[in-house]
Amino acid sequence: MNFLNLFSGLNLKDIIQRLPDAVVVINYDGRILWANREAEFLFDIDTSLEQDFYFDDFVNKGLDIASQSASNRTPMIAGAITRDEKEFFIEMNSTQYEDQFLITIRDVTAMTKVLANAEKTGQLNKDKNLMLTKLSHDFKSPLQSIIGFSNALIDGLGGSISEKQEKYVKIINKNANELLEFMEKFFEFSKAESSLVHFEMKTFDIVNTIQEIIKSNEIITIPKKLEVNLDYETLAKRTVTTDESVIRTVLQNVFEISVKLTEIGAINIKLSNPELDTIIKRGISIIDNAQSSSYILISIKDTGVGLKETEMYGIFEPYTQLEKTNKKNFIRTLSLGTAKTLLNRLNGTVWVESEIMKGTTFNIILPIEKGIILEDE
Repeated sequence: MNFLNLFSGLNLKDIIQRLPDAVVVINYDGRILWANREAEFLFDIDTSLEQDFYFDDFVNKGLDIASQSASNRTPMIAGAITRDEKEFFIEMNSTQYEDQFLITIRDVTAMTKVLANAEKTGQLNKDKNLMLTKLSHDFKSPLQSIIGFSNALIDGLGGSISEKQEKYVKIINKNANELLEFMEKFFEFSKAESSLVHFEMKTFDIVNTIQEIIKSNEIITIPKKLEVNLDYETLAKRTVTTDESVIRTVLQNVFEISVKLTEIGAINIKLSNPELDTIIKRGISIIDNAQSSSYILISIKDTGVGLKETEMYGIFEPYTQLEKTNKKNFIRTLSLGTAKTLLNRLNGTVWVESEIMKGTTFNIILPIEKGIILEDE
């Protein structure tokens, strides 16, 4: 028997009684004249008893909201309570007939909590972003002053100081520089995790960008006499579409780590287009019609001492390093954590391969064609 055949043998009240939603009928005074079984269960009442139940006793301003719903022909959200004072939220849809209201009711407590939590989370994110911006300025400004004045004292701009005083000032300067580096990396990572990062996609020459990064880092590569080589012969095209400033941050962080791991030899940077199997293996979702040339693989290989297996554990996850006391390793993880977080948001990834006394290779894959970047968003 289908539903139409079933309903043909029932009157209207029997049909309403079988509805999955709560249904009540109230008069202009708000007294409940009738309720189906679902409504009785929802409000924990028994309308068969010789007792008057009023809608406003269970729904906050229920009569007024029912009147508004009927006038506007729209559902309304209201707060409700059972006789044992259990609070919940309902969606009401009301229809007026003469001096009565027919009201359908649905419990939307779970949905309302989700929306409330989302609103609360959004506000927390805004507050967090404002705090990060303010703290970044409040911490870095005094540190930069300490570094500037201590440098001036070391250079003799404040007059002559004793050998012992110079020793102390150099210690102050060194610690201030290390703290500033830590704070910059910490705020950079926090910003990458927050909603402060807004991507601006444009087309640019990736080779020129990397060459500029290499040039700007000569201050740390020349003292070590490190040779920096760039190979892009197998790259299908130099022009890419992505966020250049974000890519600069990623490459700068990874390049710095490679230099710190290398005391002698070279840093070799190779640009190529990865195989689709490699992209999939690294957990990147590929959309239809994407080709190998739709992605770029940037490999930064050094000839340093390499990383131990224990050092590679959680190397992109700063939170796993909190209990470790090695400050340099933690700063390294902050830098790499920033790179990984930004690349993930660009539908890319980064991983590391290393062998003791043979060097370390950081591999970066990211999409470089419009239409496959931030596809999930």
